[in-house]
Amino acid sequence: MAKKSTADTGATLVIETRSAVGTTGARAARREGKIPGVLYGHGDSQAIQIDAKRFSDLLHGASRGKVVPATVDGKSDSVFLRGIERDPISHHPISADFQRITKGEAIYATITVHTTGIPPGVRDSGGVLELLSHTIEVKGPSDSIPDGITVDVGSLNVHDHISAGDVKLPAGFTLVTTPDTVLVSIGASRTAAQAEADQAGPTPAAEPAVVGEKPADTAS
Repeated sequence: MAKKSTADTGATLVIETRSAVGTTGARAARREGKIPGVLYGHGDSQAIQIDAKRFSDLLHGASRGKVVPATVDGKSDSVFLRGIERDPISHHPISADFQRITKGEAIYATITVHTTGIPPGVRDSGGVLELLSHTIEVKGPSDSIPDGITVDVGSLNVHDHISAGDVKLPAGFTLVTTPDTVLVSIGASRTAAQAEADQAGPTPAAEPAVVGEKPADTAS
C-alpha cells in the first residue's frame, strides 16, 4: 500500500545561477549563506546556489523527496532534489544537485518502506522482525510520488519474508529495485536458533593427518 503523496506546502524555492564555478565559487557561495549546487535536466546543466536556511527547511520538511516549485533567476520552474554532499565532520550540507522536472514527467524516485501488522512469527513464536531494506526505487509520474510504501507483515511466520517484487505499487509506477530483494523477514530468535543448533549436535571433526606418516596398507 502506498501512502498518499502530499503537495509541497512550503514557499517556492528560490534558485540563482552561479557565475563563479569550481571550488572558489562554491566557497564564496557558502560564505554568503548559500548552498552551491548543480541544476540539470532536459539537456541542460548549470551551476546554482540556494539559501541555506530554505534548503534546511526542504530537508527536514514534508517536501523532501518531492517535486517542489521553484524559481530560477525569477522564472517559474519545478525541481527534484537528487543528491546532497555533506561535510565529513559536521555532516552539514555543502552542495546539492537538483533535477528540473515537468509536470507528470516519469522520473526515478526512492521510496521509504514502512510496515504494518504484528507477525505471528513474532507474537507466537518469539521471532524477530528484520527490516532489511528501508527503501525501494521506482519510476513513475513526478506529480504522484508517494510518501512511502507500507507492507503488511501480519501473516508472516518465522523464516517468511517479503521481497520488493511482492509490493503493490501505485498505478503508473514500475519497480526499479531487483524484484527478489528482500525487504522484510522474520528471523528466529537467538535462543531458538541456538536450540536448533544444539539439537543438530556438533559437526564431527575430520581426523587430522600426521605429516610424514605413510598411509596404512589395507591389502591383506
